[in-house]
Amino acid sequence: MKIERLYAITVYLLNHGKTSASSLAKHFEVSQRTIQRDIDSLCMAGIPVVATTGVAGGYEIAEAYKLDHGFATSDDYSYILTALQGLVSATGDGKVKQLVEKVIHASNGGTAGSGMVLDFSVLQEGEQDALRLLQTAVAEKRTVEFTYTNNNRETRMHSVEPIAVLYRWYAWYLLAYSKVKQDYRTYKLVRMSRLHMTEMPFTKEHASADTILSMIDKTDSRQYTEILIQCRESVRARVIEYLKGKVEEEFPNGDVLIKAMVVENEQFWIGTLLSLGDQAEVLAPEHIRRQLLTSAEEIVSLYQKR
Repeated sequence: MKIERLYAITVYLLNHGKTSASSLAKHFEVSQRTIQRDIDSLCMAGIPVVATTGVAGGYEIAEAYKLDHGFATSDDYSYILTALQGLVSATGDGKVKQLVEKVIHASNGGTAGSGMVLDFSVLQEGEQDALRLLQTAVAEKRTVEFTYTNNNRETRMHSVEPIAVLYRWYAWYLLAYSKVKQDYRTYKLVRMSRLHMTEMPFTKEHASADTILSMIDKTDSRQYTEILIQCRESVRARVIEYLKGKVEEEFPNGDVLIKAMVVENEQFWIGTLLSLGDQAEVLAPEHIRRQLLTSAEEIVSLYQKR
């Protein structure tokens, strides 16, 4: 929207100083003519934008013009920027980039850094388009439809009212209201296909995402199972990292006994255990041992056919 862009241009000029019309046009993804009109609008609104011509010309805001810097301490701004820059790395959202510029200016350029970097750029892989579409649907309160395959490998069409997108359990999820089930559910983005936004508005008002998530978490129906794994020292770190295991006992020969919690019907942890080969053995429970044995036998059978 124009009002948002005008404010963003003001903050950008305060942060970067003299900037050419072409650079502003490229940054805000509009034409130079639009930038010129925006600058005129800023001047009419009382923002002292100074224009200079020539090779080194451009637009800048008079030095006397300031925004309020008393919002927070420099340490506060460092943590705010760390979080926002992490969000930018995860989504590439242009609006968040503009917010980063605003915070940099509000901090008076005094953010020395929080000593922490949140780089979530890997979260953009393959799901950027879905994230943008879902964020738009949430903002406009419009129903989305998609084909979904659940943990039991059942595939069907869903029509839901999206509440929020969230990253948890190492994946992106959609929190939404299922009009068929008349209940709130989470859907893993990677399991979606044929996702599209419809013209249908929401059928009801929804509580905040935090409130709904708190309600869902209290009634979590996933079945958790505790497993005991005896593994060689060579794969100890992998079991702890990928299965969030906790060392229960260490043996003189270097083996370790590790306890971990897994979710029934999920596939990631099964693949992880199989990838460890003969370097790790699940000691209990028995039904998990049988499940791994069946999977291993199926793999051997597949490769013995040729």
